[in-house]
Amino acid sequence: MAVRSFRISVPQEVLDDLRERLRRTRWPDQIPGTEWKYGTDLTYLRQLVGYWLDDYDWRKQEAALGRFSHFIADVDGVDIHFIHQKGNGPKPLPLLLLHGWPSSIFEMYKVIGPLSDPKAYGADAEDAFDVIVPSLPGYGFSGPTRRGGLKVVKIADLIHRLMTEDLGYRQYGAQGGDWGAGICTRLGAAYPEALLGIHLSVTWYNARPEGELTAEEQELANNLELFLREETGYAMIQGTKPQTLAYGLNDSPAALAAWIIEIWRTWSDCNGNIETRFTKDELLTNIMVYWVTKTINSSMRLYYENFHSPWRPSLQDLVKAPTGVCNSPKEPLRDFRRSIEKVYNIVQWTDMPSGGHFPAMEEPELLVEDIRTFFRRVRN
Repeated sequence: MAVRSFRISVPQEVLDDLRERLRRTRWPDQIPGTEWKYGTDLTYLRQLVGYWLDDYDWRKQEAALGRFSHFIADVDGVDIHFIHQKGNGPKPLPLLLLHGWPSSIFEMYKVIGPLSDPKAYGADAEDAFDVIVPSLPGYGFSGPTRRGGLKVVKIADLIHRLMTEDLGYRQYGAQGGDWGAGICTRLGAAYPEALLGIHLSVTWYNARPEGELTAEEQELANNLELFLREETGYAMIQGTKPQTLAYGLNDSPAALAAWIIEIWRTWSDCNGNIETRFTKDELLTNIMVYWVTKTINSSMRLYYENFHSPWRPSLQDLVKAPTGVCNSPKEPLRDFRRSIEKVYNIVQWTDMPSGGHFPAMEEPELLVEDIRTFFRRVRN
């Protein structure tokens, strides 16, 4: 396995081609007055594409990401790109930050600094972390995957090898949401001796409690049922026929934006107004990570692999690593606490006052403090 330095540098011809495709977008119709009812709103998407063409500056975003230290490792024939930001403190703890779909390493850009160099942000240097932020295999600057079978279990094995064999950490912590939470969960179950702790913004069990539900549990069950019925069509397509979908999303940047933006709006604590949580620059930079790397297809394949070979913790396969849960009120995939306590080793549970599926961008200060508090419990 070899680790090499990496610099984000998108060829100008890729950016020129993007602009031409945006200019030539063939817009669909929309029923007047429906806005987001049938999916991504036409008016908003046209505004976003107009900003993309006239005001968005990828080179500025590229330079901002370039402030961090980037590397690529070949792990069992799979390229894994990662940021490795060394901690500034007396004893930095190695900490994985794992994103999901439709996200990228960019989701973590607000928390890398405070976690790696807390003193520079007015916090205690004792809380410093060596921060490792991988692009999941098949995502972003890891590049498209070239073989099948890269499901949650396999990716967890690859990430563990990256941390222990490539980077030389004997023990480490991990934090994640979405697919990242699934990978953290698997790490905590498969490698409890190496995981000092896992911190999750969504858990990975989805089991209904036995017996009568409390009023709070019934509300959670009703919300989850509504979400599964109305908001998971994307997952069924990606879990069954991702290749067919990829032709459109890989060819049209407007289509790619529509597919991703609708998810970020629905899953965030934005009350229907996406730009109360994310700027246009933030939304577009996350999309650009998929566009310039041509990884929308391989990122969606993770759904197919896991749909056809799923893994979740169970009473026979417990998550023994100490676990902290950051429970955001607008997280659409919230679990029942008394169910997950049967399979996770819960040592910290925080009901967040606000936020949704993307806490590292929605509520970075709250997330950083919750991570620090959790890992103070397990550092020694």
